[in-house]
Parts: sequence; C-alpha cells; structure tokens
Amino acid sequence: MTQTQHPTKLLTFEEFLAYDDVYDGLRLRTDTRYELVDGKLVAMPTESQENCDIAKFLLFELAKYFPITLLAYKDIEVEVSGRRATCRLPDLVVHTEESKAALIGSHRNLITRDMPPPALVVEVVSPGTENRSRDYRYKRTEYAARGITEYWIVDPVLKQITICKWVEGQYEDAVFKGTATVASDVVPDWKLIVEQVFAVANQ
Repeated sequence: MTQTQHPTKLLTFEEFLAYDDVYDGLRLRTDTRYELVDGKLVAMPTESQENCDIAKFLLFELAKYFPITLLAYKDIEVEVSGRRATCRLPDLVVHTEESKAALIGSHRNLITRDMPPPALVVEVVSPGTENRSRDYRYKRTEYAARGITEYWIVDPVLKQITICKWVEGQYEDAVFKGTATVASDVVPDWKLIVEQVFAVANQ
C-alpha cells in the first residue's frame, strides 16, 4: 500500500497553506483534512455517525437564528496561537459580520490571526483521552486567546454541553445537562434542551 509522506520538519503557517500530500514522489492533492498543531500535521479522520448527526442537528438549530451565510459546517479553518504555528478545523462556526466580510475575495476558507474572530466555535468531542484533552484543554486555551466570544464543547459521552464564555481575556465555563436549556450570549433566544441534542443520534 502506498504511504503518504509527511514532512519531518516542523511547518510554518505559510508552508502549511502550501502543503500537498506526496505519493511516490508526486505531489497530489488528496481529500485528507489536516490540522496544524505546533507546526506538526495532524490528519483528521472521518468522525463517527453520532458526532456528525449531532453537529448537523446543531447546524440546523443555529440556522433558525442566523442567516446561512454566517454559518460554517466542517468547512473552515481557524488560525490560533500555539507554541508554534497552529490551525484548527472546527465542527461548527458562527461568524460575526466582520469575520465573514474578512473572507470576501479569499481563495481559502480560512480565518487568519489578523482577521476578526468569529462569534462562536462548536466542537463535538470524539471518544478517547487524546481527543478529550484536545477539545477540553488545548482548543479551549487557543480559542480564548483568539478572542472568540463563545466556545461550546458538546460531549456525547458525558451527555453535557460546556459553554465557555470569553470574559476579560479568558473563558468562564458553565456546564449544562439533561433538561437544562443552554444559556448563550451569542444565541440569547436559544430554547433547545440539552437532552434533545443527544437524542438525535438515537433516532
């Protein structure tokens, strides 16, 4: 089986933007999606059906409150701060008018650090210790440093949603479970009950 050759050296952000997979010495674009984490390429595998169903359900719910042009579903990159160059691929993003406008004319759906941040980022946690640490620890720090107003950590294992709200340079967390209604400043009229979010995966 032909193996993808990944760069052994740490990449700069500019090198990440220009990166192509290499097969037998040929540079070919593939469908593999990567995050850049402290200069290292991290392949992002296809998520579970449960996670995808939950993310789509939240997308449709958010579309009741925002125009579809301000929503991004698994198709946008966000450059964040790390020890070295880092770029994330969120499950869902709600743009501000400013972050959306900054992408006009861009050839890549990428919010760089010199652009206004989006209003909201949503991550649906995948099983595994490494994934949990990534979403609860590293991305929480990175998104806070980026000045993103809210970061939602949607956890199918614990059946809870953690809303991280940006307050004076850092996040303050509130955890919602069961029959609680999510309290969000970005979506103040939100009426969705937490257990409804996770029930969709069992339908």
